[in-house]
Amino acid sequence: MAGDALLVVSAHVGDFVWRAGGAIALYASRGWDVHVLCLAYGERGESARYWRQDMSMEEVKEARHREAVVAADVLGATLHTFDAGDYPLLETTDLLDRVVRTYRTVMPSVVLTHTEHDPWNRDHETAHAIATRGRIIAQAPGYDPGAAVLGSPPVFLFEPHQTEYSGFMPDVLLDITEVWDRKLEAMRCMEGQQHLWDYYTDVAKRRGAQARRNSGPNLGLPSETMSEAYQRLYPQVALELA
Repeated sequence: MAGDALLVVSAHVGDFVWRAGGAIALYASRGWDVHVLCLAYGERGESARYWRQDMSMEEVKEARHREAVVAADVLGATLHTFDAGDYPLLETTDLLDRVVRTYRTVMPSVVLTHTEHDPWNRDHETAHAIATRGRIIAQAPGYDPGAAVLGSPPVFLFEPHQTEYSGFMPDVLLDITEVWDRKLEAMRCMEGQQHLWDYYTDVAKRRGAQARRNSGPNLGLPSETMSEAYQRLYPQVALELA
């Protein structure tokens, strides 16, 4: 509903597009205040195309920043970039404090971030640790006493690149069909990683087929459903089973 906020904590600038672009566009279209926090640009480990062009470190960062700005705008989100460095992304006291303050400023109703395990990219594990630790600290009344305290927003983990090696067990399949064109446009903004455009289109098709199969006839999902997979980190609190 309008007035609610979604916070996406992304290790690198491309991650939020591939893994949660549909959710971002969907909630933005519903009037939510959507914020994307990129801890790093992925300038070292996820910008091979630019390095082959003999660009400098600052030029690579600038290119990735431009991509992220345009992609976030396409999806309808406010972008925050911390430029904390990647490969490796390291958790520091200062970085964690900045994330906590972002929680306190945005006051998200829902949080999306990486899985706890991702042996193919340890930066993603670090982002998960920072995002979840930051959420807990932002709930503490003794942190910046007198300031508004974060509630208990549910945390959803988006799908890693190597699903089967990361212990990812999706329990939510989100129908993003109505905003797929916006996600696809945002993916094509990430020119430094063009090899992933088709890959994540295929992922959305596959998860869409699973969504249709598991939804039954009552939900009425279209034949060409596109979907994103998520895993809840904390239990869902409900008054009834549905």
